[in-house]
Amino acid sequence: MYPLKFSPILKDKIWGGTKLKSLFDKNAASDKLGESWELSGYEGDESVVTNGFLAGNNLRELIEVYMGELVGDKVFDQHGHSFPLLFKLIDANENLSIQVHPGDEVAAERHNSYGKTEMWYVVDADPGAELIIGFTDDCSRDSYLDALDNDTVEDLLQHVPVTKGDVFFIPAGLVHAIGKGVVVAEIQQSSDVTYRIYDFKRKDDQGNERELHTEEALDVINFSASVNPKTPYKPVLNELTHLVTSEYFSTSMLWFNEELIRNYGNIDSFEAYMCLEGSFNIEHNGENTLVEAGDTVLIPAVVEEVKLVPVGGEVRLLEVFVP
Repeated sequence: MYPLKFSPILKDKIWGGTKLKSLFDKNAASDKLGESWELSGYEGDESVVTNGFLAGNNLRELIEVYMGELVGDKVFDQHGHSFPLLFKLIDANENLSIQVHPGDEVAAERHNSYGKTEMWYVVDADPGAELIIGFTDDCSRDSYLDALDNDTVEDLLQHVPVTKGDVFFIPAGLVHAIGKGVVVAEIQQSSDVTYRIYDFKRKDDQGNERELHTEEALDVINFSASVNPKTPYKPVLNELTHLVTSEYFSTSMLWFNEELIRNYGNIDSFEAYMCLEGSFNIEHNGENTLVEAGDTVLIPAVVEEVKLVPVGGEVRLLEVFVP
């Protein structure tokens, strides 16, 4: 096995724009490109390999054949043929809806799905851009419902200014929204279950407001105040900087301008690289795999060591595995 690259799965959204094309050369015909699913085993949206002798096979097919060699024995024992994570790039040309995601128990019961815990790395942000993350103060159910009825729910929520490089962890149950002018790399459980709780009275091309999920969301919302939503970290050149650990994924930042050896012999999981800046080669078994900004690469669990060689400057990537 070898480092695997995939075709992005491009999705137009009512709030999408053109930054994924300008920043990462995503080949979309539309000017409403909202999401690029970079690595996905989600049913109906399985990523397809583009490099090497496995080109043309999708991720689910690979897991069926290679099982623990691809994803790690522990991961395969827990998730079977389902790939547990989903990697996205998101361009919010307009505000996304205010939303919340259920945890594993509710998602399994209602949707036969994983829950949706996620994290964001801010790739780009316009001046003054912000995220909505959680409640400013502890909130009661009744106060929340009153605010929904009066179109004042935004007043209850924490508006967080953002700049490039900021990191946020979004567990299931935390109310959130990506604001206009923000591009994020998102790492999440492999789920597409979203409860939309407010959408700014926005209408689609047919003049219809999008469906809200008020009742479903009530059972999963964390009404406690959200304190310090930003994840602090200090990147160090040519060293690994830890960002987020949850039961679902562990994510670190790798910022480098010289050759690095990465050894994964003690990790019983695949690794994934989301390249956000620069380009580099992955050297493995005498072969080179070129990775450029906007690419996401899967390192199979059976691959114990790779060499990362920058091409012409500094590289920033997110390194992710299942703990």
